[in-house]
Amino acid sequence: MERVLRLCHLAILLALVVVLLGAWTRINDAGLGCPDWPGCYGEWILPSDTQQLASAQELYPEQPIVAAKGWLEMVHRYAAGMLGLLIAAIAWLAWQQRHRPESPLKLSIALLGLVIVQAAFGMWTVTLKLLPQVVTLHLLGGLLTLTLLLVLRYRLIRVKARHRLSSSNRQRLVAVGAMLLFAQIMLGGWTSSNYAGWACTDWLLCERNEQVNFDYSGGFSLPAYTGQSHEGGLKDRESRAAIQVVHRFGAVMVSLYLLALCLILKKQRALLFPLSAIAIILIGQNVLGMLNVAWGLPRYMAIAHHGGAVALLVSLVWLYSRIGLLREGVRHA
Repeated sequence: MERVLRLCHLAILLALVVVLLGAWTRINDAGLGCPDWPGCYGEWILPSDTQQLASAQELYPEQPIVAAKGWLEMVHRYAAGMLGLLIAAIAWLAWQQRHRPESPLKLSIALLGLVIVQAAFGMWTVTLKLLPQVVTLHLLGGLLTLTLLLVLRYRLIRVKARHRLSSSNRQRLVAVGAMLLFAQIMLGGWTSSNYAGWACTDWLLCERNEQVNFDYSGGFSLPAYTGQSHEGGLKDRESRAAIQVVHRFGAVMVSLYLLALCLILKKQRALLFPLSAIAIILIGQNVLGMLNVAWGLPRYMAIAHHGGAVALLVSLVWLYSRIGLLREGVRHA
């Protein structure tokens, strides 16, 4: 299991890179930087010389070549491909040790299946021209991959320490928090994929001197694929504003739950580090959310807000794992 654990650590680091690269690609409107999949303008490497560029442009005349966006999209794909290979290697090692009771075969196979589904969503993101529900599900798939890798690490450490699986009410509270956070991240993904981050200019009231008629039905209706690109968003202002205020409401609910969770668990000193991380990141996330609205969603702050959501998810899984390991007598992990 030691080799699987080492590969798992590498996969976790690469999954973090892939998730952040995906967000940076989306924030820079590079999701269609390559109009085809899995290559880019018919090539595995973005064309560079004049003749290749001309030939590529003839293949896709409706999509002007922007080298920076193409490279950003391809680097994201290369990193995702490497992650897929790592997870395949983990699944293969688990299969080789399938007769051992501690083999994480089911979780490894589930991860491999998820990566294959993620590849399909990566393709559909391009071929369906940034259809919002596809983009949002692709984001959630990436975060679920990272989460399952962290859970795999937790299980492998328990096996290494020769302890059985166990659960507690505290772990269940943390798991509920993680599920609420996933729902909030899904709202964030829906906000981003519909370009609703610009729908309100006031961080508290949406608009300070204007009454906005929020269209919740329009905001959360799933658009049909019509062949039209969704880059820049197609929903009207009222629908986008509704998406943003629901995302804000979700942030308040998740924040209250996680702060209550920190207060419930604060008496256990061994949980101080993950609880402190959750509290600090949570405060930072709320401040970043307000500043993103007030300052018009600058790219560096948008990626910081996304990174904060990922860090919060990782901290919750860390807390969940830490509670379980402490119950089983494992002090360091």
